[in-house]
Amino acid sequence: MSEEKSLNFIEDIIEEDLKAGKYTSIVTRFPPEPNGYLHMGHATSIHLNFGLTQKYPGYTNLRFDDTNPVTEDTEYVQSIKEDIEWLGFKWKHELYASDYFDELYNFAVTLIKKGLAYVDDSTSDEIAILKGTPTEPGKDSPYRNRSIEENLDLFAKMKDGQFEDGSRTLRAKIDMAHTNMLMRDPLLYRIKHATHHRTGDKWCIYPMYDFAHGQSDSIENITHSICTLEFIPHRELYDWLIEKLEIFPSHQYEFARRNLSYTVMSKRKLLQLVNEKHVAGWDDPRMPTISGMRRRGFTPQSIRTFCEKVGIAKRENIVDFSLLEFCLRDDLNTTALRVMAVLDPLKLIITNYEDGKTEELISENGPDEAFGTRILPFSKELWIEQEDFMEVPAKKWFRLAPGASVRLKSAYIITCNDVIKDADGKVTEIHCTYYPDTKSGGENSSGMQVKGTIHWVSAPHAISAEVRMYERLFKVENPSSEEGDFKDYINPDSLQVITAFVEPSLKDATLSNRYQFLRKGYFCLDKDATDDKLVFNRTVTLKDAWAKEVKKN
Repeated sequence: MSEEKSLNFIEDIIEEDLKAGKYTSIVTRFPPEPNGYLHMGHATSIHLNFGLTQKYPGYTNLRFDDTNPVTEDTEYVQSIKEDIEWLGFKWKHELYASDYFDELYNFAVTLIKKGLAYVDDSTSDEIAILKGTPTEPGKDSPYRNRSIEENLDLFAKMKDGQFEDGSRTLRAKIDMAHTNMLMRDPLLYRIKHATHHRTGDKWCIYPMYDFAHGQSDSIENITHSICTLEFIPHRELYDWLIEKLEIFPSHQYEFARRNLSYTVMSKRKLLQLVNEKHVAGWDDPRMPTISGMRRRGFTPQSIRTFCEKVGIAKRENIVDFSLLEFCLRDDLNTTALRVMAVLDPLKLIITNYEDGKTEELISENGPDEAFGTRILPFSKELWIEQEDFMEVPAKKWFRLAPGASVRLKSAYIITCNDVIKDADGKVTEIHCTYYPDTKSGGENSSGMQVKGTIHWVSAPHAISAEVRMYERLFKVENPSSEEGDFKDYINPDSLQVITAFVEPSLKDATLSNRYQFLRKGYFCLDKDATDDKLVFNRTVTLKDAWAKEVKKN
């Protein structure tokens, strides 16, 4: 019997709320800002918000926080929806903060009428100076005591486009001496004459995040509004606005964001990598974006398992990228198709095999019978890996060497007889003999036994393919904490492109399939592939080679 998994602190809260009858069902939301692609930090939040309403009665909304028209784009909206669906989650309502612009405007008017908001003519620099410091109270704006009537008139004129960007703001009237700096008359609205991706030019004033967030939650009757730890200071304003507006009391809960080692998960920094061409785009397979992970060959199941293993907590930390790769290997080991590919080719000629003959051999497609089998062409000339031959073999070397024998996977046992070298002494071919009565799946009447098995591809039938070998994007565990520019720590060897030979069955490779190149790692077809050119991405090695390399250095 498996051990029951303990509840996280948010599940504890939900169970208490349901038990006490505070709610009969829950409503959560995932509220991305459409100003970039989702990354692995968002995956944790998606898994948490949607996972809660899979476990408990209720549903999850997808709500785009589209309150800044300057940075937002429908491209990002579409990519976010694709990522969530690819991870295996469904939202009940697709919503936008911009759906509520009229309602939010009316909320602001309500605050003005209650004497709890005012129009301020101060510049952003003046507001910053008057705000004070954590140890010194702020000072009132000279515009703080405008009459309700004057504030209503000015706010309406702001809405009607009568003022320039930055010339006026709407601020909450709270306490300029408050110990929480965010409560010192925070901005609620700013003027931005910019075309919005959904509302066009209808609005030239836009709500600040702190004003749109809690009120949107309330409008949607969100019971558990889950944010990351940096929003703890914002919770006081969240509660103040809900209380003063006398609207549905959504409640905010915070958990620690999870950072991944050897990468960055700041949208600003990821955008720099894209704009400055350090990567090939948001979906570059080295990026920690969900679209990058998908292109590299990660599976939805592996990411969900990772999120489950990492869990949620109240303290931030860096999670080792190797844990994510462990979850991926664990999934691919049972789902990936087995195929043969030679990444560093060396020609092998079977001298006693008939010239021009092609034999069809049977090889298994996966780790069990359910995967079925496929036909492999076999001929006199093969490609094998350079690393599978050693002219002067090391102790306990079980692969090819002069006079040594190995089994060719799904084929025959061979013995190396001759080594052909070029003028520089480099091995260019090895010549072997094969034993016809050692065919895999046959009776092996020769009685020969060997300790090593290697993979191969028939040279006349092999397909040339571009293979992109990916490693960590950064050389250090936490590039954001290092001195200087984080981009100084980009790993120059994070991508190496090689030409390989792959078995002919891969001409029918699909973007949805994952493949284990036997003994080499897990790979997937890249979207750059065409009918005339195969392109594969290395998703992950068979073992955690990076951890060994780091330990060695």
